[in-house]
Amino acid sequence: MNSIETIFKNNEAWIQEKLAIDKQYFEKLASGQNPEVLYIGCSDSRVTAEELMGLNPGEAFVHRNIANLVNNVDLNVMSVLNYAVRYLKVKHIIVCGHYNCGGVKAAMEPKDLGILNPWLRNIRDVYRFHKEELNAIEDEHLRYNRLVELNVQEQCVNLIKTAAVQEAYHDRGITVHGWVFDIHSGRLINLNIDFPKILAEITEIYKLYP
Repeated sequence: MNSIETIFKNNEAWIQEKLAIDKQYFEKLASGQNPEVLYIGCSDSRVTAEELMGLNPGEAFVHRNIANLVNNVDLNVMSVLNYAVRYLKVKHIIVCGHYNCGGVKAAMEPKDLGILNPWLRNIRDVYRFHKEELNAIEDEHLRYNRLVELNVQEQCVNLIKTAAVQEAYHDRGITVHGWVFDIHSGRLINLNIDFPKILAEITEIYKLYP
């Protein structure tokens, strides 16, 4: 990208491209949104939600932050979650991490990162929960990738702990998915998380609906 002006030129080209296919494209886009998917991903500039899923504007409600965290005291992600689940009535919630995640890597290093410390502490906690498994992995790169996957798993569990998701599951069977984007190949990987097994151990603590 040479300049900000390039972005506006790209925007004009995009407009013409869309209108060439459908002259009512923007009228339809402005009429409202009805996405079936809430996507929670990382802010990394290399990992763009709609593009990697092959979706168009209006097909996914998106929230991104450093290392795709679902933190119950983060009003941003909680507001997005509640709006998507209770008002947009999305059918699926995806937490998508990615290999080579700078946030996850930073959390693995014994270093003071200032204002990032409390945010990355959430990932350090994930490491603590799974310390035995992670420390058994001798290859540092593989251990790092496994922490990326376990972080996605824990954020999915954090979603399931919320009242909005529990209510939507009870009323209409909303589903939560944990994915990883392999930045080396471009592939999305479904982690096939065993939610029944995980929830069997914690339901009595976090269950809010009968």
